[in-house]
Amino acid sequence: MTAVLTGLRERLAPRRRSRNPWFDTDPTERRSAVLLLVGTALALLWANLPLGGGYTEFWRTPLSIAFGDTAIDLTFREAVNDGLMTLFFFVVGLEVKGEIRVGELRDPRRAVIPMAAAALGVAVPALVFVAVNAGQPHVGAWGVVISTDTAFLVGALALVGPRLGQRLRVFLLTLAVVDDVGALLVIAIVYTGGVRPVPLLVAAVLLSLQLLVRFLKAGRGPATLVIGVGSWVALYAAGVHPTLAGVALALLVPAYSPRPRSVQRLAEVVRAFQQSPNSDYAIRTRDTLRASISPNERLRAAFGPYVSYLILPVFALANAGVRLDGEVVGEALASPLFWGIVAGLALGKPLGITGGTLLMRRTGLGSLAPGLTMGRIAGGGLLSGIGFTISLFIVELAVGPERDAEIARFGVLVASTAAFALGAVWFRVLDRVQPPDPVLIKLLRPFDPERDHYVGPADAPSVLVEYGDYECPFCSRATAAIDEVRAHYGDRLVHVWRHLPLRDVHPHAVAAAYASEAVALQTSGAGDHRHDAFTRSLFAHQDALEQQDIEGYVRDAGFDVERFREDVVGRRVAQRVQEDVDDAVEMDLHSTPTFFIDGKRRSGAYDAQSLIEAIDLSRRLRDERDERAAADRSDGEDEAAEPAPAGR
Repeated sequence: MTAVLTGLRERLAPRRRSRNPWFDTDPTERRSAVLLLVGTALALLWANLPLGGGYTEFWRTPLSIAFGDTAIDLTFREAVNDGLMTLFFFVVGLEVKGEIRVGELRDPRRAVIPMAAAALGVAVPALVFVAVNAGQPHVGAWGVVISTDTAFLVGALALVGPRLGQRLRVFLLTLAVVDDVGALLVIAIVYTGGVRPVPLLVAAVLLSLQLLVRFLKAGRGPATLVIGVGSWVALYAAGVHPTLAGVALALLVPAYSPRPRSVQRLAEVVRAFQQSPNSDYAIRTRDTLRASISPNERLRAAFGPYVSYLILPVFALANAGVRLDGEVVGEALASPLFWGIVAGLALGKPLGITGGTLLMRRTGLGSLAPGLTMGRIAGGGLLSGIGFTISLFIVELAVGPERDAEIARFGVLVASTAAFALGAVWFRVLDRVQPPDPVLIKLLRPFDPERDHYVGPADAPSVLVEYGDYECPFCSRATAAIDEVRAHYGDRLVHVWRHLPLRDVHPHAVAAAYASEAVALQTSGAGDHRHDAFTRSLFAHQDALEQQDIEGYVRDAGFDVERFREDVVGRRVAQRVQEDVDDAVEMDLHSTPTFFIDGKRRSGAYDAQSLIEAIDLSRRLRDERDERAAADRSDGEDEAAEPAPAGR
């Protein structure tokens, strides 16, 4: 069971990290960004070879898909943009649904600033484009500049982003989800016309059937496929851009966190398989594990790699081939369409995102996560000017004839390149002017009695914060030292515990952290010592942290085991552990235990005597600062009280 819980939440605990920010992102995201670059480079090379005319001719090759007497006539490029990209928008829709149901967008308080920044990050670039193109034929192509390319953004952040940029990455990913929603709505409302009602009604009926798929005992995948293909054809016949079938279908796919009953059933099947390994139990384990994960997550895992590694590179290859001869460049430099796209993406995006963030902070309607500065937001805004996939997609919908479309595509490439370069320079300068050293030395989030787990008086003059791991033998040994330190100081010290489970070396650490938080939900506050007794049981039995073992410690500590089973797989528990892990990643913590004394990171030994000496030193330094501050105030008051010299 513990292994199951660890697997379900495996992304929570940090892996050992390199100083190179390239290794701070998911490998899929990095590889996808690289393949997009490769596809773009190949398209540009193909289009600009001496025989580059073959590029345009190839992607204009006709393709016909016939169903009896009915045929769908497309070019190769339209097959990519209207057909393959439906799967891209399906995955985007799954991500949006997942974020709304169980992700960052579930809690509006956590998402309010990136949502506002995303809204202005859509509106301001559009206004900039319209201002540049007022009275021009292509003023309606403002949709080209509204969207950030999420794949390129994540890859760029990995390559040129700031050190310790985990908080910024979470902020920008949340922003990108809202940005994608805005772009999809614009495509649906603005760039779809001439709708035929009967096929549209057929598409609506087909999509509504998706709501019933969850009740099928078997064949859900084939049923979803048939509905998806049928709704695509119906939307195409209705005159609505058929890629919207992918989004609509994705929003109807259920998304939820693993449910307690499913996880418990899985634990029982796994236990039976361990006791009696055979093919029947193996199949049941596989099917039960699959059923415990929401269809949304399963589909994202199934189709995400195809989108990242195949569809997006092919899309770049089909759309980024701009012939960069002197004639095209000359026309572009004289075109309001080109300058509107460049200004909208490279200037409007960072202005909208930075301005929206600043507005929400100044009005008090939202607050940034600890360590997330306006300087970093501004750099993220610059990188958000990388508009590629959806920008090129909307070029095909909003710009014609082909010569103007080439100018628009050239503008997207120039703007995206400029955004990448500006973001890279910004972060290099920012890391020099505002180095991230303070988050390596200072405690990122101060002690909060309303939120933290602690032992001792909340108003004690000395605060000892520990980031630890319940399966870490060094943390277990440190408990005796901390007991001695607490006995030495008495009511003058409060000890605070925060989670840093190192799953690479401690396979049960995440489950133990979850168990600690689930037990805490049954306590009455800091005065309830049962939580401390439970965590000491975890330390005392680090070689026995399977689910049945943990439940025994829960029972022995006087807690309700049934409620524990429900709480331990809940979103609230996961979020509490995730918050501690996020802070630890931002402060570059990679070992346990790590101590902070009065907000300053402790480096060195953590035996009782060493900790006492460090706390005494911190107290002396604080007293000296207080004395100097009092003396300065006294001197200032004396100067103010001194009578002014009489004038002549």
